[in-house]
Amino acid sequence: MKSYTFVIERCPDTHVYVGYVPGFPGAHSQGESLDELRQNMGEVIQLLLEDGEPALESEFAGTQTIRVG
Repeated sequence: MKSYTFVIERCPDTHVYVGYVPGFPGAHSQGESLDELRQNMGEVIQLLLEDGEPALESEFAGTQTIRVG
C-alpha cells in the first residue's frame, strides 16, 4: 500500500472542495465535503494505478506562509 499527499482547495463560489496530487497527471477530484473528497480521490487514484505505477512529474514538498506589505 502506498500513500499519496493531495492538496485541497475550496471554491469560494460553489463551496466545493477540490483536490489534486501534485505531479500525478489525472489525479484530481472534488466533493461537497472533505469526507466525500477523500473518498473520490481514493477512487480516482485506484483507477489510475490500474495502468501501473505512474512516473510522478513532481512530488509534494510542503507549504510555507509569507508575510508581505
